[in-house]
Amino acid sequence: MAVRQDTIWERFLSPVVRLLIDEDGLRRYADSINWEKECDRYRRDDVIIPSYYSNQNFHGITGGYLTYNAAVTYDPITQYVVPPNETIVRQALVDAVKVKPRRILDLGCGTGSTTLMLKRAFPEAEVIGLDLSPYMLVRAEDKARNAGLEIVWRHGNAEKTGLRDASFDLVTASLLFYETPNEVSLAILQESFRLLVTGGQVLILDGNQKTRRQLEWLNDVFEEPYIREYATGSILTNMGTAGFEAVRCLRRATPTHDVWWINQVTSGVKPIATENVRRYTPTSIDNNDLEGLGSPAFGIMA
Repeated sequence: MAVRQDTIWERFLSPVVRLLIDEDGLRRYADSINWEKECDRYRRDDVIIPSYYSNQNFHGITGGYLTYNAAVTYDPITQYVVPPNETIVRQALVDAVKVKPRRILDLGCGTGSTTLMLKRAFPEAEVIGLDLSPYMLVRAEDKARNAGLEIVWRHGNAEKTGLRDASFDLVTASLLFYETPNEVSLAILQESFRLLVTGGQVLILDGNQKTRRQLEWLNDVFEEPYIREYATGSILTNMGTAGFEAVRCLRRATPTHDVWWINQVTSGVKPIATENVRRYTPTSIDNNDLEGLGSPAFGIMA
């Protein structure tokens, strides 16, 4: 599939950003890694790559995220195209955490930028980053190693992780839903509901749906096949459909709040059950097999 040349990125932004990026340095970094060998450490035979992910270009990259080029270039580009600052925007998700998580799952973690921030914010928590692209996981692991952070990276589909029921206190997703069809986003929220303990929290950081409906040109910045479908949808509605109850974000009256106008954070909580409450005890993490993980809850045991 050829890269679209009519996007705002290709026509105007890409030439400017390329002047700010050390392309020679990126090339040296890419050449320093045996990508296929490293990816083999993460690839799982039970993970089926869905067609909506494998048959599309994302961010104008041929082949989408299933290439080492995507893993190498994602961070340098994102730091310039997430206003006003990528770290500030991602920090909004961390600041919206209302629970005291002992186990965190970051879905669609990509190169791990938000995952690393969650681990820094909750150093005692067990943090797992899950992504469909083993290339992104290789890059994420490298970043965590350089930062001295112990994080588990897992190859998997956020729609059907294969992880145990009620085994996480906090589930997050950053800049993921605008790259998935609406029915997939709903499936991810339903999976998040299953994975959370009662009283557990889900947090979604993504593009501001209201702003994207009002300003059509924002949907033409990058080559994003599902961006218009995302703009017309409602994460909050999907959360309700998945079973979540609203929880206020950052002392605000609504469960969704704007992040610098372009993005939004939406929060939900898994309702506390009054019967048939299960209890879990901590177990050690195995990077190759997390199915046996239990989860101690925070405040409330589930």
